Amino acid sequence: MTLPLDPDFRPIYERMRAAPAVDYRTMAMGEARQTFEELAKPWNAGAPELAAVRELTVPTAAGGMRARLYEPQADALTNGLVVFVHGGGWTFGSIDTHDGTARNLAKASGCAVLSMDYRLAPEHPFPAPLNDVLATLAFAADGGLGQPVDMARIALAGDSAGANLALAALLARRDKGQALPATAALFYGCYAPIFDTASHERLGDGSLFLGTAIMQWYWGNFLGTLPADTTELAVPLRAELDGLPPLYLNAAGLDPLLDDTLLLADKLAHTGIAFRLDVTPGVVHGFLRMTRELPAARAAIAAGAAHIREVLGR
Repeated sequence: MTLPLDPDFRPIYERMRAAPAVDYRTMAMGEARQTFEELAKPWNAGAPELAAVRELTVPTAAGGMRARLYEPQADALTNGLVVFVHGGGWTFGSIDTHDGTARNLAKASGCAVLSMDYRLAPEHPFPAPLNDVLATLAFAADGGLGQPVDMARIALAGDSAGANLALAALLARRDKGQALPATAALFYGCYAPIFDTASHERLGDGSLFLGTAIMQWYWGNFLGTLPADTTELAVPLRAELDGLPPLYLNAAGLDPLLDDTLLLADKLAHTGIAFRLDVTPGVVHGFLRMTRELPAARAAIAAGAAHIREVLGR
């Protein structure tokens, strides 16, 4: 298959293809997580300097959770708050692996960004990661950042597994009759454990770095004892979507998860929920972290940030 690569992505693709392949499934979990952290470091280089970056601890039912607040200017919280949920297949990732993404989102949106180290699977399968995201929202609303933040001034954002959790957090608060964040920006999310979509069939052989086989492994880690056909909020694509706020969706054109986002968009349209959908052509899953080298990544963050600013009335 001749890949229609974004010309700016091509040298990144060739460099990644030349690097030794990593199969996290064959590694001890501690080693795999450390490897994931190390491979993420170069993408954080060159991220914007901000007015303030603060380390925080968010209280949860399971104990204190590490978090980080990014403020692009001194009064950023008055512009709104973005609660950012990192990706990594619910198994990997941290506020460190996605430090650059959070900084770029803060700079582009003008809002404070709060990122958290939710508990990871398989040790902590669903609903533990979702509960940690919900605890972070409650922490912000209840004044944990020094002043209460009205839920109408909060946006969620997430990439990949983080997009799943961000969407699920909206649905969980809706189901409890709680006030919802004003919006969410969801980047190349995984919304259901379905692996026979056209994008999985066409792009899932692993040659584009994220393949169907490892996605099956990630889903198994996250679901734990839940069956693959569960209707729990672990699989937000199976939920009723009525009552959600307007959403921003972005998908990568060369991603086996492309159809996850397209299916979500179709369901949102049939439900009557306002959304914007951008498909970024010629790039792979995870491209959002490539802002240092890839204009398309900068454009995707700018588009998501513009949506957030518009909804928050900035």
